[in-house]
Amino acid sequence: MNNYTVLIGNDINNLNPGISWSDLLTTIKNKYNISPLENGKKPFPMLYEEIFLHAIKQDLISEKELKMYIADNLSLIKPNEIHHLIRELPCKNIITTNYEFSLEGLKPERNSSVIKETTYSVFRQYEVQQKTYWHIHGDCHNPSSINLGYEHYCGQLQKMRDYVVNGPNYTSDKIYKSSLIKRLSQKKHLKLQSWIDLFFTHDIHIFGLSLDFVEIDLWWILTYRARNKFYKKSGFITNRLFYYTPEKYIKEAKDKIQLLIANDVEVIAIKEKDKAKYYKAVITEIKARHNIG
Repeated sequence: MNNYTVLIGNDINNLNPGISWSDLLTTIKNKYNISPLENGKKPFPMLYEEIFLHAIKQDLISEKELKMYIADNLSLIKPNEIHHLIRELPCKNIITTNYEFSLEGLKPERNSSVIKETTYSVFRQYEVQQKTYWHIHGDCHNPSSINLGYEHYCGQLQKMRDYVVNGPNYTSDKIYKSSLIKRLSQKKHLKLQSWIDLFFTHDIHIFGLSLDFVEIDLWWILTYRARNKFYKKSGFITNRLFYYTPEKYIKEAKDKIQLLIANDVEVIAIKEKDKAKYYKAVITEIKARHNIG
């Protein structure tokens, strides 16, 4: 297996007709009689909090029930050709922000994480056909782990920062207690145990992910890695990060592109306009970079 991985977002699920996030939000608002709420330009985590708080004030729902409803709906997403092509890449690890198991192609029977997390997802992984799938924003098997609102995002970021900077605060003796950055600098105890490790040790190809600025956990790890590489001159950070985007979005996403470049992410524009052809072109580019026949 090559020393690279991929980080996949929800857009690959949009190739086939099905429920979109917009559709799901509309369904939720109708179900709980809060349809007058406008989506507008509200950041999604705040919109989720607004929907939940309106519902809870009227005693319409518990958050567990809401997340179970979302998990049930997202579990209906079916794999498509792009999911299959990603699975065929000769890399051991696949990272995803998606909650369902379309990338795996089947529902895993067993969570293979070194720590069994109920809410957050620093270690969350599933082993399927000799590949490791890291669901970094939770998964449908565990609705409480689905990362949607600001409260959850901030809790996730807190766990991430502890793992990288201070050392994890779990009592389990199955994980290293010293911080990731200390272990990396000392070149000790580097056995892969969290998806976060991959951001400092493997080339990562990011696609199908809009990387909106509300993704505070991912922007934090990009920034922290870049600060260590350039400000603290950490010579042990030698891996490369790549972000793929359709060329037609380059101009309107100029702010984000500039920030990605500042954070040591190489931006690759793909000219294909058709969504399926675009993702096939991305996969072809990844193969070419790693000399995969």
